Amino acid sequence: MSSFVYPCDVTRIRVAGVDEVGRGPLVGDVVTAAVILDPARPIAGLADSKKLSEKRRLSLYDEILDKALAYAIGRCSPAEIDTLNILHATLLAMQRAVAGLSLAPGWVLVDGNRTPDFGLPALAVVKGDALVAEISAASILAKVTRDREMAELDARFPDYGFARHKGYPTAEHLARLQQFGVTEYHRRSFRPVREALGLGESS
Repeated sequence: MSSFVYPCDVTRIRVAGVDEVGRGPLVGDVVTAAVILDPARPIAGLADSKKLSEKRRLSLYDEILDKALAYAIGRCSPAEIDTLNILHATLLAMQRAVAGLSLAPGWVLVDGNRTPDFGLPALAVVKGDALVAEISAASILAKVTRDREMAELDARFPDYGFARHKGYPTAEHLARLQQFGVTEYHRRSFRPVREALGLGESS
């Protein structure tokens, strides 16, 4: 974990890290997580979830659930994404994750370059999932949660390959979309889905 100067004393003021997974896929929820770590119970090896092997990610997922002071998952559905657009849906999902924490944080650190209004002091941290332990933990919880949901969706719709591509617009997914059509879990405001429905490009 690279050095990062926290905006407060994390031994005295609780910091929640927030990250999201699933902005780019054509199907499923955008999933966010908020995590408050326990300074007395550090977790070794936290990193951007995308840089970890699946085995290591799952191991850290269990350790985070065991050691964190608080954690919560937030989400927005495909229908909400279609109504709000993916950016605003992601920000809303982040608000839901923080609101779901069993302990109130004093600060919120968000991966990326913008933060929604949490009603709390908050800071956006570019590449925060590689710099801030709390954000790394949130990225791991969000990714494992969404990957498991894609595996469940794959079991319901085995023709689409969701367990492999996680809903992203891969060549396989686009081909299956054209062959088998749009499911109720696809995001209708995303261009490939609109095209599969014969609606043309998104506005």
